[in-house]
Amino acid sequence: MTGAGRERGLVVAAVVGLLVTGFLAISFGSYFASRSTVRDTVLRAELPLTADSVYSEIQRDLIRPILISSLMAADTFVRDWALAGERDAAPIVAYLAEIKRRFGAFTAFYVSDRTRTYYHAEGVLKTVREEDPRDAWFFRVRAMREAYEINLDPDMANSDALTIFINYRVEDFEGRFIGTTGVGLTVDAVRRLIDDYQSRFERTIFLANDRGKIVMVGKGGDVPEPEIAARGDLVRAAGPLPREGTRAFAYALRGETRLANVRYIPELQWFLFVEKSDEAGQAAVRRTLWLNLALAAAVTAIALAGALATLARYQRRIEALATTDPLTGLATRHGYRLLADQMEKELRRTPQRVSVLMADVDRFKSVNDARGHAAGDATLAAVGRALRAELRASDIRVRWGGDEFLVVLRGCDLVRAQDLAERIRRAAAAAAGPTAGVTLSVGVAERDPLEPLEATVARADHALMDAKRAGRDRVAVAAPPNTPARPPAG
Repeated sequence: MTGAGRERGLVVAAVVGLLVTGFLAISFGSYFASRSTVRDTVLRAELPLTADSVYSEIQRDLIRPILISSLMAADTFVRDWALAGERDAAPIVAYLAEIKRRFGAFTAFYVSDRTRTYYHAEGVLKTVREEDPRDAWFFRVRAMREAYEINLDPDMANSDALTIFINYRVEDFEGRFIGTTGVGLTVDAVRRLIDDYQSRFERTIFLANDRGKIVMVGKGGDVPEPEIAARGDLVRAAGPLPREGTRAFAYALRGETRLANVRYIPELQWFLFVEKSDEAGQAAVRRTLWLNLALAAAVTAIALAGALATLARYQRRIEALATTDPLTGLATRHGYRLLADQMEKELRRTPQRVSVLMADVDRFKSVNDARGHAAGDATLAAVGRALRAELRASDIRVRWGGDEFLVVLRGCDLVRAQDLAERIRRAAAAAAGPTAGVTLSVGVAERDPLEPLEATVARADHALMDAKRAGRDRVAVAAPPNTPARPPAG
């Protein structure tokens, strides 16, 4: 490994070490600090907030059917139709069907106090009777003072599907009871709501009545017990269930600690339980730890990539300074060696003819002496522009010395090389400007397949000297190399 490579490795190792140490210290410090407070946070803050959110959602989901029942009870059509003697069931049946369709209710109904007829969205269901236990709800509503009740009963109009009914009193224009109207929600619909709550809030949620019976659970199977008394030591830990506010407590269930919150839902007269495993709370802290470590790894990787990219960029700049002449934009002699090595490898795979040009600015010293070094630099830059413009990107273009330039042409014979040399000579004069008086002398040599490239360069250099001796501003062609005789085939 070179000294620069070792230094680069040390810089990267130092950056990674500092980042990893810092992130580990922060992550594990935060983890151990959080473990001691997570239970109290879950019990005193997280679960009550979840319970409030679920309670608000339940209220919202129940308010709509309550409002629908209220609107039906106050609808003048319902009261006018009932007070007119209920002579034709078709209008009220159509009305209930429209309520069911428009609001997406599971069922919609009206029960008359005068005729005791039970109307629903598909017609007349039955006549309610005081001696029938299944009709007790109607007479309970008839006798109560509250405007409505929410009741859980089988729906006789829908194959006895367990349904949550909102039963609303209907009164005439003088406040006398004339019947009951309302809508129903299936228990499955409410269970789906609970499943949705559990999924969104990632908690165990269930409802129990004031007798301790668990009346509503989700479909996840987290609450198999029929009553709260069978759910570990929940009853002992919870104590008397609150009718106002909430209560937080922890209890043991099936070998684990559960963190719970309970509150009363007066609209349903049920208790809402929201639970979370204590282990789940600790797992959340561990997940945070892993997330922090993952983020630390990501940040470390990004920082490492940035450091490597920065080092690589500076290394490329250093290499560019070493291989590219900043004045002319051509390769340096160091760059030439790298390009020539690459070319030799490619020529071994795919042989091609190669020609070499060696060019020199005529009387360059006099340009510097008469017009200054700035003019000399401008002259060299003009020659560099001419070489870049006239040659292919695959050709090797080198600033060989102070005012000398080397060109290696792949796939180019001597005739084409001479033509290119003439074009370069004219282009350099044009690039420098008509008043600059810049001329080039160029030597051209075609490489023999058995000749080292350095020998071809030397022959082109000799041809350049011939062009200088012949009066400058011209192209001279090198003599063929003195190559040894090839052995006969055989």
